Amino acid sequence: MKIICIGLNYLDHISESNNSVPSSPLVFIKPDNALLRNSNPFYYPEFSRDVHYEAELVVRINRVGKHVEKRFASRYYSGVGVGIDFTARDLQQKCREEGLPWEISKGFDHSAPVGKFLKKEDISDINNIKFQLDINGKTVQKGSTLDMIFSIDEIISYVSRFFTLKIGDLIFTGTPAGTGPVNIGDRLCASVNGEVLLDFEIR
Repeated sequence: MKIICIGLNYLDHISESNNSVPSSPLVFIKPDNALLRNSNPFYYPEFSRDVHYEAELVVRINRVGKHVEKRFASRYYSGVGVGIDFTARDLQQKCREEGLPWEISKGFDHSAPVGKFLKKEDISDINNIKFQLDINGKTVQKGSTLDMIFSIDEIISYVSRFFTLKIGDLIFTGTPAGTGPVNIGDRLCASVNGEVLLDFEIR
């Protein structure tokens, strides 16, 4: 399986990060070793001193697809959840300054915690799924599919042009404003439509 991630998909996050609005989905990949399941603790990596959280709505692919048309894209995922795209900002900045790829800042081990999934058919409005992240009991991020620049169906259609979608693949659909650093001892709790799906600690 693979983890397909979308960057810069919320205008408020684009504004806070001083980036430009993309004309098409910005895509990058995390390897399967980036997954962190079952609300297991995240151990702060020794190679970074500036790891940031990015809460994202995640969809789970349920059938093989290539060149999926947007009008059929909803058939290709059955689960909706929430995950964290951890980023080693210091490594990312260094790579950018040197004109290098920055996979090591995004795809390192356990950089993609993912919680439980809700069944798509149990969600009343796919176009207005709300999610949020609390750290130590304080809400730091809120988002909704209503505010995405590129919808879930548009993302699935676009990425399937380049990568064959396979059963079990995960798509991280982008993060809203409010990203920031995590520290050892923090507790992260993420929910979708008010239901907690991910709850873990930084150690």
